[in-house]
Amino acid sequence: MLPRGLLLLFASFVFALLAPGATVSVLVYRVQSSAMSGDLNSARLLLQQYRSQLGVTPDYIEALSWVARGELASKNYPAADETAAQVRKLCLDMLTHRKLDADTSLPTALGASIEVQALAGAAQGSRDQAVAFLRQEVVKWHATSIRARIQKNLNLLSLEGKPAPALELTSSVNGQKLKPLALHKGHPVLLFFWAHWCSDCKQEIGIIEALQKKYGPRGFEVIAPTQHYGYVAGGQDASPEVESAYIKQVFAHYYAALGPVETPLSEENFGRYGVSTTPTLVLIDSAGIVRIYNPGNLSYEKLAAKIEPLLRPAK
Repeated sequence: MLPRGLLLLFASFVFALLAPGATVSVLVYRVQSSAMSGDLNSARLLLQQYRSQLGVTPDYIEALSWVARGELASKNYPAADETAAQVRKLCLDMLTHRKLDADTSLPTALGASIEVQALAGAAQGSRDQAVAFLRQEVVKWHATSIRARIQKNLNLLSLEGKPAPALELTSSVNGQKLKPLALHKGHPVLLFFWAHWCSDCKQEIGIIEALQKKYGPRGFEVIAPTQHYGYVAGGQDASPEVESAYIKQVFAHYYAALGPVETPLSEENFGRYGVSTTPTLVLIDSAGIVRIYNPGNLSYEKLAAKIEPLLRPAK
């Protein structure tokens, strides 16, 4: 008879196979908790026990990717690189007979392995090689769900100080006319990438509104791109038309304080800017050069300190 811990892991594996929408197994949860708290020995023991009974499964590979992330967080870069390479090989072996996006575990694991290998390399002084590796990977996985994650890491290592990528402007949330970024030159611009389901995005609105009020008279502008996710409130599947109407309602309810800002609606923009984290904030100077690329929230003080030097002198 299996020990109780392994029975729980086995039950979670079966549940992941049978339950639609199941995303995180008990194995992944426990290994993630141990690895990110620094208890990598316990994480590896869980994986060893699981593999001896159930072999290599997508859950196992996803859980192993958390060990790589834990090693990266602990700054054990050689170990992180080695574990990430192992995760990558296991993913690629499994992808010989299945598609990457057939479930959620393999994209999560492969995306994490690419991220860890790049960041571990950069941390050890091989930044140029890490950038080249990410450029290669973003091309290879361009048509998959991990494109944005790879692009995010590429942007983290290389986008600041470079011209801002153009925005796709075929559609907008509020139906307003959209201008190419090139026509915003002469003004510092904050790109605020948001999602209709994102609570952190809503928390950032007060900060951006305050920045608009203070710096708008000196030329500061905000653009608020978003995208479709295929669902609306409660995770209910929705067509692009239904979701577009829902996004417009969400904007009117939570983001009206931004005023009549441009709101490009495009999945391509999220791919180009590597938006796998919302909000993502990108500050562009008046010459069109990226000065901040930040996945996640930023405080008023940090943004203001970066915006102030880019503005026209106060009258």
